[in-house]
Amino acid sequence: MPKTPDSTASISPRRLPAAIWALGFVSLLMDISSEMIHSLLPVFMVTVLGTSMWAVGLIEGFAEATALIVKVFSGVLSDYWGKRKPLAVLGYGLGAASKPLFALARTTGMVFVARMIDRVGKGIRGAPRDALVADLAPEGMRGAAFGLRQALDTVGAFVGPLLAMGLMLLWANDFRAIFWVAMVPGFMAVALLLFGVREPAPTHTLAQAPAQRNPISKANLRRLSPSYWRVVVIGAVFTLARFSEAFLVLRALQGGLLMAYTPLVLVGMNIVYAVGAYPFGKLSDGVSHTKLLAWGLVVLIAADLVLASSDHWTAVLVGIALWGLHMAMTQGLLATMVANTAPPDLRGTAFGFFNLMSGLAMLVASTVAGVLWDQLGAPATFVAGAVFSLVALALLWRWRGARME
Repeated sequence: MPKTPDSTASISPRRLPAAIWALGFVSLLMDISSEMIHSLLPVFMVTVLGTSMWAVGLIEGFAEATALIVKVFSGVLSDYWGKRKPLAVLGYGLGAASKPLFALARTTGMVFVARMIDRVGKGIRGAPRDALVADLAPEGMRGAAFGLRQALDTVGAFVGPLLAMGLMLLWANDFRAIFWVAMVPGFMAVALLLFGVREPAPTHTLAQAPAQRNPISKANLRRLSPSYWRVVVIGAVFTLARFSEAFLVLRALQGGLLMAYTPLVLVGMNIVYAVGAYPFGKLSDGVSHTKLLAWGLVVLIAADLVLASSDHWTAVLVGIALWGLHMAMTQGLLATMVANTAPPDLRGTAFGFFNLMSGLAMLVASTVAGVLWDQLGAPATFVAGAVFSLVALALLWRWRGARME
């Protein structure tokens, strides 16, 4: 529902705490570290280790599925324990510790081990970190807080591949040297989290009775309101419309983009995403969340239709820019909506379930998108994305009178 003028004015002079900025830079550093490796890893596996494409897909599938499962349990544990930071440190620590293994890998099996450790770390840190952002953000500034963290995270998502491309040119395609360099920002992220973020004392804790301390007991799950579950459903349907960005790269390749420059597709998308994430996050603190989310869906529909219409470089460029814009409008907003509709002592659990459902929807969406691409061509994939976006818009219209903020 729209915020009152008085409440918006009352928060305007306030600033986000330093710990929110620190968490944003933690995300930025870890994303630089991870993307330096992940942008090169498939090529490294196929050309250096002789891995089959089937094995590459299998490793990625296992890794992402593991991250999805772990997210739920880490969120639940952070609520049960009443602490977020130790789990976030553990998750980021595992991510950093996995980086040297990529440089040392001589077999596909060792890459698989490194990817599993990395994804387990991502699963452990995700929900507790988001709950910690919600705990640290001043009342009425959660949108700005999530927008800032998402913006800095996304800066890392395009700086990492750019660094990897530059070092590949400078060091004559020395994959292992680049993987060693990627270790540095990873451990910097862990150090910043350890010394730069102080977790606030919990103001809400689960009841001490053993049956009630379990965040996923029936009694506690009933405390997750219909408003929260509506956000989960909307988020999952939205994700069905927002399949993997790998299909943006493939569309650009169809249009004649040289393979060496394909990372620039995601770099361009993430630049738009990073520039817009904080302003839209801040905007969400003063406007209706459901209306802003609906406009984000409209932008996604426009991106899909543009990409479906042509593979000419101008159409692809416009489609990529619109895709990044819709991400900036919606991703921090959805996190804010989860935080606002969940009880404070169950935020970790709430983010865990939300991330699980959205992650599973992403797997389904990318599978459907691939089948449509193979059977009917690229336009069918993007038209299907527009159709799923319309379904999400219809749900928002159906629930227009219900609380989701």
